[in-house]
Amino acid sequence: MSALLEIDNVTLRFGGVTAVSGVSFSVEEGEVFALVGPNGAGKSTLFNLISRFYDPVEGDIRFAGDSILSRQPHEIASLGIARTFQNIELFEHASVLQNLLVGRHRHRRGNLVTELLFTPFVRREEKRHREAVERVIDFLDLQAYREKTIAGLPYGVRKVVEMGRALAIEPRLLLLDEPASGLSVEETQDVAFWIEDIKKEMGITVLMVEHDMHLVSSVSDRVLALADGKMLALGTAHDVQNHPKVIEAYIGVSDVNEKVVA
Repeated sequence: MSALLEIDNVTLRFGGVTAVSGVSFSVEEGEVFALVGPNGAGKSTLFNLISRFYDPVEGDIRFAGDSILSRQPHEIASLGIARTFQNIELFEHASVLQNLLVGRHRHRRGNLVTELLFTPFVRREEKRHREAVERVIDFLDLQAYREKTIAGLPYGVRKVVEMGRALAIEPRLLLLDEPASGLSVEETQDVAFWIEDIKKEMGITVLMVEHDMHLVSSVSDRVLALADGKMLALGTAHDVQNHPKVIEAYIGVSDVNEKVVA
């Protein structure tokens, strides 16, 4: 495997607060890599750095060998990076199908004139995008919700739809920000199955922020534990959970084996 994403000595400060301090790691092509740690550890901040919402004060971020620090946020999807959010970001009054079609914007090749005239080329493109979205709907078992409005859907289904919109982009790297947050045990198990299939069947590399260590342990190839914006341990889920620095940092957690990094 080769590194698809490289975080090289990245530091970010907000005023006098250091949110991320000298963090370095790489995500290999074809693996599931998890970031774990308490609130304020810097996990979502790293996602926002990769998404180019923030600029690091030190360090570099490389995707497929090239620095992305000169890229604007709207250019990141075109590189092949897609993400979900802690707080679901969907179009509430649009249907599931319409929300997933939004994820196809990266692949649109028409222009305003051809779109207005609805030329044969545009019709072929529309068919291609519909077929791609239908594959995602089938993959995530969303058939029953295809025409449903987002506002009327249960929270768990909305989480799945947001994952589907990210998959519709056909990314090389998928950033999942707390995919199991707010889900039931059964829904979390479904997420675990989907992540495994996203890796094995779709060939997509996954970088995940997650608190649920059962999910992390079941799907992750490697895990990085963070605290106060600094790296604590890097390795398998078992190694990280049992690392002395991690145990020391999380003394007081009621069930260390259940959620060392909850």
